Amino acid sequence: MTDTDITRVDLRRHGFGPAPDATALRERDGLTRIPTPFGPSAWLLTRHADVRTLLGDADAFANGWTAEDIGSARDPRQLSGDRTGNLLSLDPPDHTRLRRMLTPEFTVRRMRRLEPRIVEIVDDHLDALERHGPPGDLVATFALPIPSLVICELLGVPAADQDEFQERTAKQLDTTLPEPERVALAAEALAYMQDLVARARRDPGEDLIGMLIREHSDDMTDAELVGVANLLLVAGHETTSNMLALGTLALLRHPDQLALVRDEPDAVSGAVEELLRWLSIVNSGSPRLARRDVEIDGVTIRRGDLVSFSLPAANRDPAVADDPERLDVTRRTTNHVAFGHGVHHCLGAPLARMEMRVAFPALLRRFPDLRLAVADDDVEWATHRAIHGLVRLPVTW
Repeated sequence: MTDTDITRVDLRRHGFGPAPDATALRERDGLTRIPTPFGPSAWLLTRHADVRTLLGDADAFANGWTAEDIGSARDPRQLSGDRTGNLLSLDPPDHTRLRRMLTPEFTVRRMRRLEPRIVEIVDDHLDALERHGPPGDLVATFALPIPSLVICELLGVPAADQDEFQERTAKQLDTTLPEPERVALAAEALAYMQDLVARARRDPGEDLIGMLIREHSDDMTDAELVGVANLLLVAGHETTSNMLALGTLALLRHPDQLALVRDEPDAVSGAVEELLRWLSIVNSGSPRLARRDVEIDGVTIRRGDLVSFSLPAANRDPAVADDPERLDVTRRTTNHVAFGHGVHHCLGAPLARMEMRVAFPALLRRFPDLRLAVADDDVEWATHRAIHGLVRLPVTW
């Protein structure tokens, strides 16, 4: 392979694992150039060590590039709207400044304070599911509303707005929608968040936005506050909701693993990490722009090259774990990249872990006979969404 070869790689996923093309690339060359929808090609990395090298070096690989930097007429990342305040599109020092203000609100200690409320929210939804009786759609009644309610309460989003927010976010992440429609949805989301921030400026509450206004009013512009809140609102529910749905399906298909999560409290934390590794619902992140020549796997990535990466392929690299294709909730893998790595490691990881540690065992204990209400082949995968998941998960008990 030379650095001018272009390979067409199908990165669509059709099950729990990585896209087959990504797995084949990891086992063959590790990286290759792939076409992009916006002009220049990009390097695709698939091996765990290579992905960690990329994500761990913010000096060599930039997030805050523009279409002009790559000689393109368009930057598809603009589909998410104005990137001001969006930590995923920023580099130090701006990224460092904003993240430093947010980090205290997402420590493990702070998450423990939230645990009683998370337990209450989970129990309320299980009560409603039990009252409704079987069958039920676990996505609509459990996996989606729980993290949505948690992040909305954390940010101060009124309960009356939550259904509209969920519907809009789902559409924004639908890659089959025409680009103008997704741009319009991003503008709607931005306008909503601008109104929410304006209200919080007038009367700051005890939520995260109110805290940022009270403690960092002089250090954060309204545009940055809107961008931060918008990112947290979307990322804070869409990722965890897909993990809850896919994780439940994975456990239903591995009854021995399910029994451990249900019956062994000490097994739950390790099970969450293994599910994160094995499922890797976030396929990638924003492509990086090489600031200088960097050699990876014997290939020189040139200054100005775009670099993308496959988190699912990296997390099933044999270098990460023995027999990585096998789900094993007793495994102790701590170096997966499901939450990313380096300065852009997911800020909300402690919250996501807390929600999953509460929700999985609570669901399985409440409904010990939980099972699919459809044939395995009839489970509908959300292959059209930017975050891997399920459209519905019909269950009975």
